[in-house]
Amino acid sequence: MKVRRLLWSGWWLWPLVAVCVADTFREQAVRIMQDTPVIDGHNDLPWQLLKKFNNQLQDTKADLNTLTGTHTNIPKLRAGFVGGQFWSAYTPCDTQNKDAVKRTLEQMDVVHRLCQMYPDTFVCVTNSSGIRQAFRDGKVASLIGVEGGHSIDSSLGVLRMLYHLGMRYMTLTHSCNTPWADNWLVDTGEDEAQNQGLSPFGKRVLKEMNRLGIIVDLAHVSRATMVDVLSQSSAPIIFSHSSAYEICQHRRNVQDDVLQLVKQTGSLVMVNFYNDYVSCQEEATLSQVADHLDHIKKVAGAGAVGFGGDFDGVSRLPVGLEDVSKYPDLVAELLRRKWTEAEVRGALADNLLRVFEAVEQVSHHAQKPEEEPIELDKLEGSCRTKYGYSAAPGLYHQPVTLLAALAPLLLSGYLL
Repeated sequence: MKVRRLLWSGWWLWPLVAVCVADTFREQAVRIMQDTPVIDGHNDLPWQLLKKFNNQLQDTKADLNTLTGTHTNIPKLRAGFVGGQFWSAYTPCDTQNKDAVKRTLEQMDVVHRLCQMYPDTFVCVTNSSGIRQAFRDGKVASLIGVEGGHSIDSSLGVLRMLYHLGMRYMTLTHSCNTPWADNWLVDTGEDEAQNQGLSPFGKRVLKEMNRLGIIVDLAHVSRATMVDVLSQSSAPIIFSHSSAYEICQHRRNVQDDVLQLVKQTGSLVMVNFYNDYVSCQEEATLSQVADHLDHIKKVAGAGAVGFGGDFDGVSRLPVGLEDVSKYPDLVAELLRRKWTEAEVRGALADNLLRVFEAVEQVSHHAQKPEEEPIELDKLEGSCRTKYGYSAAPGLYHQPVTLLAALAPLLLSGYLL
């Protein structure tokens, strides 16, 4: 009885103990992140700069030191220990067959200009060694991810030029099919499959990305496209901002059998923070994001886990993950769940660096590039010209093909 009274009399200590333990985990998170900062797979700040300022970055309201109304600015990046960021060069699906290439180039230009305007904070890099150097220099390694295969307008030449301008991953589709790859809405029935995964031209795009050293991103693609790529890519791939289907059964998330392929190929799933993909509801919590990380770790291994917050690209974020400054709180939660320091460092940066280095090792610029263009009849757009198609061998409108089509009519005497 006396013991019970003593325990009860000290009830007020338990909240203090909990706070102290929580503080210990966060202190450990900060210590880890001071030399292994987070590399985030997907941030849409360039899109916000287009919407808010029409890419006029010299507008005083666009100053990233004081920018408000976004999930991302320089003080928040510093507080969140963000040391590497794939900035999204995004242009919506309604630009397909119109001005997608122009719009993509403009968004890539935004990333380059951010590095020029804020050299003490950002440094534009194009390889894994550049990320490591940025870590040592205390800067945010800034890389370009092009979000949506429609940005290359079904052109291998455009793909190559975007690479030369700094693109280091490309999401094969956004929420629309390209003429050569199917998107995730095919799996919901909201869109119709055109390619059952990758078309023959899509496979040439994949080979060229491997040759150049562009990371293949499978966020937004259909399950069939995921399987095609994971079975045919000669380098590991990423999901730059997707979560675990088993935890939230949304088709933008990755199913367990695909996670097994991720494990087999040494690939990476960078978990998305959008509430609809975290909880399948309008509300979500930091703890539920950690559930996704736990599940991917369980199924695909600790080496398959990363962070792809989708900040400034979504309208709803979990309680506790309201902006990019909150990364240490998520890391503290993983430590509380008994993730080892090595596993945490992997999720923060080491897993992405491993994938990036593997992509670089597979690349082979001395190898002859893919040259065969997409078939003319796969392209749409009333303003599209046809230069090259009429004369080039192996393409459409060949005389032999035309004669073969007319032969039955000639034999019947219909055309005589």
